Amino acid sequence: MSFDRLIEKIIEMKNPTVVGLDPKLEYVPEFIKKRYLEDDGWTLKAAAKAIFAFNQAIIDEIHDIVPAIKPQAAYYEMYGHYGIKTLEKTIRYAKLNGMYVITDAKRNDIGATMEAYTNAHLGTVTVGEGEIEPFGADALTVNGYLGTDGIAPLTKVCKERDKGIFVLVKTSNPSSGELQDKLIDGVPVYAVMGDMCEKWGADSIGRYGYSSVGAVVGATYPEQLTELRKRLPHTMFLVPGYGAQGGGAEGLKGGFDENGLGAVVNSSRAVMCAYKKEECDERDFAKAARRETIRMRDDICSYINLK
Repeated sequence: MSFDRLIEKIIEMKNPTVVGLDPKLEYVPEFIKKRYLEDDGWTLKAAAKAIFAFNQAIIDEIHDIVPAIKPQAAYYEMYGHYGIKTLEKTIRYAKLNGMYVITDAKRNDIGATMEAYTNAHLGTVTVGEGEIEPFGADALTVNGYLGTDGIAPLTKVCKERDKGIFVLVKTSNPSSGELQDKLIDGVPVYAVMGDMCEKWGADSIGRYGYSSVGAVVGATYPEQLTELRKRLPHTMFLVPGYGAQGGGAEGLKGGFDENGLGAVVNSSRAVMCAYKKEECDERDFAKAARRETIRMRDDICSYINLK
């Protein structure tokens, strides 16, 4: 089962984190940008090439200590078809280096359209007599608010191809409570959605007790994180909001089970821009990213009992 593979990497590396590769061109050091802008000018092509070089260097430095990456699709889509190619290349490069890949795309639709999203990110498409994998991620973030019609195509492919999904449950943004905290028969919407995750994953529980249907639960809401861990014993958590968004390591501990498992914590900008915070030589950006991931790992692991 897909999340078994992720959990095994977490146990092996003693590191329950994922690095979000959400690159803006402004995050890329000047010496890399200059290299590609000189060849291709101020173009989307040059920007996408620079971003891939940036991603490669970070992956090279962190793949032996971090289990997974999480590229956010929007940061690639904004560079047009060149950016989409960079997303594909980034996913493949990370997997070649043994990393688990979660594509953060928050897709949601029904019927044939949801099947198309599913095939693009987790499945295959038929071309002639062959089956081709377009992106090849291990897991995908999705929006569950269209209900089961929008999730069923995903769970089918999860079973067939050993993939996973993370459904938005309690997101880390400040206004999430405008809808997610509303009550339905006395139960918050986020808890209702969490219960649906448990139901959707009930027949795909792996050896560590977690199904192929996970939940996105923000680090910025530690009380709800703790509540949902108790409520959703078979649901793996993807926890955004650590670091730059204000979520602290101590508040995260409630998202983990008694073995220090059940959650993977994301940090994006703090890792990608670590060289700026350190004010070190920009050519040291990848090693600065490594230092930040080690700091993050040690910070989180000081509060959980990862066995």
